[in-house]
Amino acid sequence: MILVTGANGNLGAATLAALRAGGATATGGSRTPGEGTRHLDFDDPASLDLTGVSTLVLISAGYGEDDQVVGRHTAVLDAAVRDGVRHVVYTSLTTAGDHLGFALAHRATERAVRSSGLPWTILRNGLYAELFGGLLMWTGDALESPFAEGALAAVAREDLADVAAIVAANPARHDGMVYDLVGTPITAGQVADELGVPHHTIGLGEYRRRLLDETPGLLPFQPPMLASIATGIRHGFLDGTTSDLAHLLGRPARDPLTTAVAVASATRTEAGL
Repeated sequence: MILVTGANGNLGAATLAALRAGGATATGGSRTPGEGTRHLDFDDPASLDLTGVSTLVLISAGYGEDDQVVGRHTAVLDAAVRDGVRHVVYTSLTTAGDHLGFALAHRATERAVRSSGLPWTILRNGLYAELFGGLLMWTGDALESPFAEGALAAVAREDLADVAAIVAANPARHDGMVYDLVGTPITAGQVADELGVPHHTIGLGEYRRRLLDETPGLLPFQPPMLASIATGIRHGFLDGTTSDLAHLLGRPARDPLTTAVAVASATRTEAGL
């Protein structure tokens, strides 16, 4: 049986749906499980029962400080070893993401996966096209961002879910592989052009100020994380592409620009603009 962690999250839910659509015997795990999923709380090691699981799809629990994230992942890997899991598929961060403020938790987890003694596959996921569209800000009838002319090799989340399902359904074929899953570079200006509005660039200092002063609900680790994405895109560190995504999908990847435009358009509607 295949088990997907984070089954109530966007990537986990999509991966589980893709597995089931392909006929795989799969279930999900979550700290708030629904029907047909297991209770798995990464912060409660006693809940981490992986009995009967042959392949574990470990969706990164990246919503926390690095030590908390690595601790969560380590606890799951320890349970996988104890309970006889035969393969781990970990959703990591694209290689180019080493420049980002949240990369170290991913790389530390990769080390833990490699040293666990279990067969493994690492999926180094690019940043979501949905995220890129959502980070663009509306001011009146114009889009603003700190990205300037920088491009992001963005990926539609559903494509990453499809790849995770493909790998998990036949893990032996991908044993010991590290795949870099990035897409076609897109820019904020392209999104604005598709929407028929101007795009204005703001400075990184102004962006950080808005994160700190005008964005309620952000946790302490999130402003530096988002600022690192902004400077990485702006200065051309996240625009490289590879063939791994389309090769594993066996088809062309979804257009990340279309996805980003749809999200940016939705945020405009939500803002009442």
